[in-house]
Amino acid sequence: MHARLTPLALVPLLAALLLPTFPAHADGRVSVGNDSGDARIDPAYATTLTLSGSGFQSIRGGHGGIYVFFGTVQSGWRPSQGGATGADYFYVPDSEARDNAGFQRFVAFPGSDTASSANGGTMSASGSWSTSLVVPGAVFQAFDRDGGSRRIDCRQVTCGVITVGAHGVANARNESFTPVSVGDLYADPSAPSETPEPGDVPSGAPAIDVPSGTTVTTGPAAPRGPPALEVDRGSAQAGHVLAFSATGLTAGAQVSAVLDDGVAGAGPFVVGSDGTVGGVITLPADVEGGTHELRLFGTADAPSVRFAITAGDSEPEPAAARASDDRAGVLALAGSALVLLVVVVRLLVLRRGGRRAA
Repeated sequence: MHARLTPLALVPLLAALLLPTFPAHADGRVSVGNDSGDARIDPAYATTLTLSGSGFQSIRGGHGGIYVFFGTVQSGWRPSQGGATGADYFYVPDSEARDNAGFQRFVAFPGSDTASSANGGTMSASGSWSTSLVVPGAVFQAFDRDGGSRRIDCRQVTCGVITVGAHGVANARNESFTPVSVGDLYADPSAPSETPEPGDVPSGAPAIDVPSGTTVTTGPAAPRGPPALEVDRGSAQAGHVLAFSATGLTAGAQVSAVLDDGVAGAGPFVVGSDGTVGGVITLPADVEGGTHELRLFGTADAPSVRFAITAGDSEPEPAAARASDDRAGVLALAGSALVLLVVVVRLLVLRRGGRRAA
């Protein structure tokens, strides 16, 4: 005897077909390993870490991706919860340029408009990625919210690998902190213990350019030529990313870029050994067209440049309107499901009534 599929039994099936579903997800996770496979950095010498991420949210064609830093975090550090760099989390500063010192990485979304500047590769469609990160030592200087510097000692606080949404786009699913320990990686166990001098790099330890203030620098070089700042004037449009470059600065200095009186900002950026630095700053979509000024802060005689910004595209669709349309579509679909449910129940009632009459 075959089981009879009653109208009431169709209700869950109809609801499953008509009501919208939302995929489950897990937060991003990062595995960390040095040359020996351990999540540990040397206290005095540079350590290259190999990183592998999984479970991140990959947005095909999305703007940006994730930044990968090395630093320390405090309670409530996540940008999606209001956390801010220089107040709730601190990291080793570096230039945002593709060929930076390796202290920071940018992993782009697949098909992103900023993929050409990614120095940490591209995230897969499944949310996985891999890159390397250079850690200059256990002690580094980080910027605070007031533009000053703060000494971070990873022998006294917990440090690790930090991931956040790139280009100012907060995304809770792509925020993570993976602790890393501190331990001597290069000492010869049979040799007498010595405290290494700054700048001394043992055999097998990578030699790199390190920002001023860390334990492995030898001091900044003299600037070459007068300070000068220039921008990519052709891309100076509201809502777009603006590239800039400066010359004649003090090597190893950490600078920040500020538009007008704080309309937008970016950084910190680390000046290279040749006295140059480059980076990008996102121009607000609502900035008025006309002449504006970009300035660098953080070094003596910091340069500035005045240039024209053109207004953005006219009448972009407000995000609130798009969200309202999405909610309306969901409500309409749910309403259709409810109508069908009422019809099915009505048919069931009529059928039972017919049986009683018979």
